[in-house]
Formats: sequence, C-alpha cells, structure tokens
Amino acid sequence: MSQDETGATGDGEQPAELPEYAERVLDVADLIPPGRVMTYGDVAEWLGDGGPRQVGRAMALYGSAVPWWRVVRADGALLPGHELRALDHYRAEGTPLREASRQADGHLPRLDMRRARWDGSGGESSGPAGQGEETHR
Repeated sequence: MSQDETGATGDGEQPAELPEYAERVLDVADLIPPGRVMTYGDVAEWLGDGGPRQVGRAMALYGSAVPWWRVVRADGALLPGHELRALDHYRAEGTPLREASRQADGHLPRLDMRRARWDGSGGESSGPAGQGEETHR
C-alpha cells in the first residue's frame, strides 16, 4: 500500500499527530470484533459526525494501524487493490462471505453483509458472525 492508502510513513510509523476526526474513526475500527464489519456509513453514523466519504478518507490515510479490512463498502465488495490481503484476513477471522458467480470480475467473493455487519452492540461477546442477534440494518 502507498502512503495515500495507509497513512504509514514507510517505516511502519504513523504520522505524529492524527486529526481528531481520524482518531475517532480509528477508535471505532478498533472496536469491531474479528469476523464482523461496519460500513463507512455505519462508522459515520456511530460517530454522529461526517459521512461515508470522510470515514473512507480517514481510513485511506491513517487506517494501516487498525484492522482496516473491517471497515468496508456497503455493497460488500472487497477494497480495490487490497482484495487478496483483505480476503486473507476475512478467512482467518471467519467473516461471512458470499462466493462470486462465474461471471464476476476476478471471481472474488463479496462480504455477506447481512451476516457480517456489526451494529456496535454486544462487543466481543456477541458471538460468531451470523449467529445470535440480527446485525445492523
């Protein structure tokens, strides 16, 4: 990933001072349990500030220090340019996926948003993705 995509300075360090909004976005990303995801819009709604584009920008610039693969597009498509790295994380964490059709570009799966989406309730103890309570929206 380039600096624009991760916010890293090249030596694994984050910039010395994060903008306050970016810090809040990263704090939310850190809360998302393994195997679950929130959309850019979900994070903005959680914060009560900004919108999906602002969250996406903060993640693109500063998100390398947090589980960036857990903040996703609402359509469940994998982050362009980072699909394989994200897919490795999703498989390791047991994040629900929907297999791609043979006509899909690159035959990459998508996130199963109905089962993987996290609404912020229950914390880590909410159980495996897709079980228990219905997820956000």
